[in-house]
Amino acid sequence: MPVDLPSRVTVRPATLVDVPAVVRLFAPQAASFRTSGKDDGSADVDWELAQRAMRLMLAHYALEDGHVRTAEREDGTLLAAAIWLPPEAGAEAADERFGGLLERELDVSLSEPSGLATVLKAACPDEPHWKVVTVCAPEDIELWDHALAAELLAPGLRAADEERAPAVAITLSVDLMAPLWPLGFGRPYEVQSAPGASVWLTARGPAAP
Repeated sequence: MPVDLPSRVTVRPATLVDVPAVVRLFAPQAASFRTSGKDDGSADVDWELAQRAMRLMLAHYALEDGHVRTAEREDGTLLAAAIWLPPEAGAEAADERFGGLLERELDVSLSEPSGLATVLKAACPDEPHWKVVTVCAPEDIELWDHALAAELLAPGLRAADEERAPAVAITLSVDLMAPLWPLGFGRPYEVQSAPGASVWLTARGPAAP
């Protein structure tokens, strides 16, 4: 079925210039995240460090090997983004490649995998698959519908189907899941990523050739 975007919304591939704006889209949701570090699990996430890590990931991994698409309002501000990460390939796994980048550029030690990386690895399929992280500005959540989701996810879904690979969608809110169901994704399930914080996952098998 054809989908039509509101005339005031434009979807296009992201560029390096868009990276800081994509990172800022995560700020309202991530500000409430907690991570273990104290006995009561109440340590705040170092959001400044997290933003730097996300900018590196987008610039040196997602934009090079995957697909990053953005949806803009009529005034040019960012409304939503979809960040596609391809299946792990080659001798170096994706988490090892990204971990080395962070250790080198941010001067941090990542000898232990992050809690989020651990739960995602356990929750995702063992077979090679594409991952997509979707985020939408919370003040415009009513614009996150099937038309916008379909337009943002189209390049990644085509790539996954061409490779006959499943896809896993990850969001920070269950409210972003419903528009994905017409695209072949199943019902979502919640995965706790840290004390008091969760992500939502849903999977999709490759479309029939």
